[in-house]
Amino acid sequence: MTVKPIVPVVTEADRHLVEVREAGEEILHGHFLHAFRDTVRMPDDRTASREYVVHPGAVMVIPLLTLADGRMQLVMERQYRYPVGQVMVEFPAGKIDPGESPWLCAQRELREETGYTASEWARAGVTHPGISYSTESIEIWFARGLTAGPRALDAGEFLDVITVSPEDLMQWCMNGGVTDAKTLAGALWLQNTHGPKASWPLVWQAAGVSA
Repeated sequence: MTVKPIVPVVTEADRHLVEVREAGEEILHGHFLHAFRDTVRMPDDRTASREYVVHPGAVMVIPLLTLADGRMQLVMERQYRYPVGQVMVEFPAGKIDPGESPWLCAQRELREETGYTASEWARAGVTHPGISYSTESIEIWFARGLTAGPRALDAGEFLDVITVSPEDLMQWCMNGGVTDAKTLAGALWLQNTHGPKASWPLVWQAAGVSA
């Protein structure tokens, strides 16, 4: 089954909010970041400058691990993030490679970072973590039917794999132990798909098929 993302459309009713690009320049083309500065025409006909980063997109996986006693745990990671100078608790995630589908990226990132493979997958939705300065979008996927295996971390990648109860994750989100935006979005999806008042449906599909 192919799952297509919802593409936002600017309607006629939104025209009074839209900024129109008039000119632009590249200000940085690094190994990872690609930044631009554009001149835009605002709704009141004045001009303004907008600086932003172009990002290829990413995925995040919410891996559901079922224990022998039937309880559910979440496979998560602890990783040092240099820009904020902290070890962060996060769901597995990674950048989409050129020509790679988000679903295959999700399967690859889960396997490489945690060693787990999953027999079933469900696409949840999309989050935009930096809408004021980045084009980045992150697709959120659930994975279940996990089987442990060896990790294949990239050179220079250091992280711990941990298992966490949904209750502990929600507590950490409440008390500031988790502040990563994509993981907070994942917790929202988890609460509404697997919590006591779950009402958001998921469509599960077998692994190994390009989405």
